[in-house]
Amino acid sequence: MYKNLIDHIEKYVPLKDSEVETVCDCFGSFSLNNKAFLLNEGEVCKSYYFTAKGCLRMFFYNDKGMEQTVQFALENWWLTDLFSFMDQIPSSYSVQAIEKSEILAVDAANYNRLLEEVPVLERYFRIMSQRALAAYQFRMKLIYSLSKEDMYWHFASSFPQFVQRIPQYMLASYLGLTPEYLSELRKKVR
Repeated sequence: MYKNLIDHIEKYVPLKDSEVETVCDCFGSFSLNNKAFLLNEGEVCKSYYFTAKGCLRMFFYNDKGMEQTVQFALENWWLTDLFSFMDQIPSSYSVQAIEKSEILAVDAANYNRLLEEVPVLERYFRIMSQRALAAYQFRMKLIYSLSKEDMYWHFASSFPQFVQRIPQYMLASYLGLTPEYLSELRKKVR
């Protein structure tokens, strides 16, 4: 499991052997069953999560009590409620495994230790943050410029691995569709 993390980090920044050891010392690992929660809305987010295997989602309940999925994390993706994690305040989100998952987690104290003892990780986490922000900005552009149908087809062609792995109602929630409309779209051949 740690190999996935180290390989991912080394795609962006080099690590010395001693730094690899520090990284491994700072992360805890655990398995999650399908539908298990890492975080419930209202709890303080204690860790920054790296998905070594499996898939996670972050969601909240809207004013109608419906789940609104805002983010997914497949293998080698990071996920956390950054506001809650950084400020140690109650989260506005829940984080749930949507299939059996292997997770690496770094708590706030060890995250700060990592940044201090392995300075190159400042660059790595900056790159991860920049990539996440760029993806968010692109998603916002698509939301405002594409029809719901085109949004689905763009997503399906860009991320076919998601379409096969994620339950339809979660994908519909993420795309701002009803599950029924998504079902109709999936029946269409493009």
